[in-house]
Amino acid sequence: MSECADDKSRIKTLNFNVGVLGHVDSGKTSLARALSSTASTAAFDKNPQSRERGITLDLGFSSFTVDLPDHLRDSGGQQPYDSLQFTLVDCPGHASLIRTIIGGAQIIDLMMLVVDVVKGVQTQTAECLLIGELTCPRMVVVLNKIDLLPPNKRQAAIEKMTKRMHKTLESTRFKECPVIAVAAKPGGPEALDSEEPQGVPELIQLLKKQTYLPQRDPAGDLLMAVDHCFSIRGQGTVMTGTILQGSLAVNDTVEIPALKVTKKIKSVQMFRKPVSGAMQGDRVGVCVTQFDPKLLERGVVCTPGSLRTLYAAVISVRKIGYFKGSLSTRAKFHITVGHETVMAKVSFFGLPPAVASEVTSDTEPTPTPPSSLQTPFTQDREYFYQDEYVRGQGEAGSGPDPEQWALLEFERPVTCPLFCLVIGSKLDADIHANACRLAFQGRLLQGFEDKNYTETALPNLRIYKTKHREGQVERVSDDYTVIGRNLFKKETNLQLFVGLKVTLSTGERGVIEGGFGQSGKFKVRIQGQKLHFPDCVPLAQRRKSHNDSEVKALCVSMCTRGEQQWQKRFFFFFFFLLFSSIYKLDC
Repeated sequence: MSECADDKSRIKTLNFNVGVLGHVDSGKTSLARALSSTASTAAFDKNPQSRERGITLDLGFSSFTVDLPDHLRDSGGQQPYDSLQFTLVDCPGHASLIRTIIGGAQIIDLMMLVVDVVKGVQTQTAECLLIGELTCPRMVVVLNKIDLLPPNKRQAAIEKMTKRMHKTLESTRFKECPVIAVAAKPGGPEALDSEEPQGVPELIQLLKKQTYLPQRDPAGDLLMAVDHCFSIRGQGTVMTGTILQGSLAVNDTVEIPALKVTKKIKSVQMFRKPVSGAMQGDRVGVCVTQFDPKLLERGVVCTPGSLRTLYAAVISVRKIGYFKGSLSTRAKFHITVGHETVMAKVSFFGLPPAVASEVTSDTEPTPTPPSSLQTPFTQDREYFYQDEYVRGQGEAGSGPDPEQWALLEFERPVTCPLFCLVIGSKLDADIHANACRLAFQGRLLQGFEDKNYTETALPNLRIYKTKHREGQVERVSDDYTVIGRNLFKKETNLQLFVGLKVTLSTGERGVIEGGFGQSGKFKVRIQGQKLHFPDCVPLAQRRKSHNDSEVKALCVSMCTRGEQQWQKRFFFFFFFLLFSSIYKLDC
């Protein structure tokens, strides 16, 4: 929402951000030009390199204003809007520029997916569709370049491609989105401008029907995503961007947290029109003085003191189904937060197993996959360390994925708000391969500001991991006591394990009473009922410890002779509470 500087007119305009996404050379910039009446300083490939290469290399912004649609006139009791301004965010289409595409898609209310009607869905078309699913609730598919189709076969080809698009979108959140055909630049980019675009008026009407009242709340701290920064002689430095939350006004003081500097707003413009202020959802240019534009290409501007710089963070995590690679702990991914992309090491963890795995004498014990409980992340709960992201446990992995989280350790600090969208990608993959590079997405739940977070913050994360050992029963002391060996070294302090539970495969349960002798043997007291041994007796013990050493599996089997000849084996499950040391383990 913006108000003109002339207070008498008090024109109230709803700004609606529309992303223009699609495969490279699908005609996105031509479509934005055909729709727009006002261009920003970064619109329509004004970058010299863009013109030289003939493709969009950066975000471009332009706008056009229409009468407010009837369905938006009832603004829920608020002062009604007078007009509707569409701000078009023209995103690059080349695979190597996906960082820019993700950043642009996070500031839009609706997406226009531009598809070359001759070539159909291409690699970046699918990638842009996936980004749209993560960032915005509505979409319009635009079949462009219909002028390239033979006139006698044009309608049939459009209908065929429309059906194909609906089929493609069946499994997405956009399965019922409208599809429209246009020719944004008949004759191609080099053609004269004398020929009128085809289908653009119909597209504008469709966009008006698809608009809704997005969240526009001026309250709260300011957060503005800055995408361009440049100087104007005699005026100062202009930072252009989209207000993600809060509001700003002339003479407000704002902070550039990445540089730890504050500046006073000298003036504000919206597409070359001076305004006294702006709020959430508006695209503005903010002029400040005594600031070198070379210091900030992209980033955020905020209310002083409202944002934190993070060295690591905990996020909720969901794997993107189209990503075919594995999500392994300690692997590095490109993490995109707003307009910023940084490498980070990822460690996955989830809820503890719902039930301990059953242990038998004939099979190796296997950890039960984490249970799926819809519970928020909290440091008061214990979590289960995972070597990789766990998929659904239904038939062929078709069930819903369990609730999971991840620790991100950034290679360089990032500045971002809590609960912002986080996207993990493998952007170093081959851009010519027909494969999805977006790996997972989630929300930032907790950040760590201390550079020494491994010592000050990570010990508060209660994450544990399983360890398996196998030893022997030395002998049965009486009907309620067994003596075991070959689990502990003779120098081990067995008092650390006293009172921990032990389960026999025959169902008896007991606890460790303490050591037996000086050689590492120990005594187990069975509770409630007498011992009844078969030929093979496994035990299972659980413990928690602060072990900082590498976790390895130990397996020992030995025949012993007591009152009778038995071969008895027992398994112990050790649960280690991993603090900062968990990230030093060679997992």
